[in-house]
Amino acid sequence: MSHGTFSGNPKTEWLTDLHDEDRNMLLLEDFSFTDPAGRVWPAPKGETINGASIPRPLWSTVGSPYTDDYRRASVVHDIACNTHGVSRKEADAMFFHACRAGGCSEAQARILYAGVRIGAWASRSLPKRTMAKENILFRLPLEVPTTEEQFMQSKLSDISAEMQELPPGATIEQLDDIIACHLQF
Repeated sequence: MSHGTFSGNPKTEWLTDLHDEDRNMLLLEDFSFTDPAGRVWPAPKGETINGASIPRPLWSTVGSPYTDDYRRASVVHDIACNTHGVSRKEADAMFFHACRAGGCSEAQARILYAGVRIGAWASRSLPKRTMAKENILFRLPLEVPTTEEQFMQSKLSDISAEMQELPPGATIEQLDDIIACHLQF
């Protein structure tokens, strides 16, 4: 199965922010991903991106924002998550296919998909104070994990274990069924 294609490699420039982390990048050229259904997911020149939207507590398991074969997927996912008329669910499903098109194994794409779905759930379900920049999403790795961080890590571990039992070629709906058993969306 073809999972889609990218228009090439994104051309970016790191942005410096004197009052925040230097995690943002500016897109210098148009970039896009075409999903298996033929839908084009644009990432226009001039947009700002900040890497995969995986909660920081999951980085040690899943990976950080700008590493591995999901980097290009994170670019179009960042834009899709902030595009009017695109649901987070749609953006996350596209991210799964873009991860596969970018070279991620099926197992890795499943875990990444679970990570962004947990991130979507956490942003709606956990108290706002726990999702503040100075708290859960941007903690230094050496700090003692909070209860919320431990909870998200545990959920990802449980979800990942069940996803490994699925046969090759499992659908997004099958992945969602497993996620729904662990999280209330």
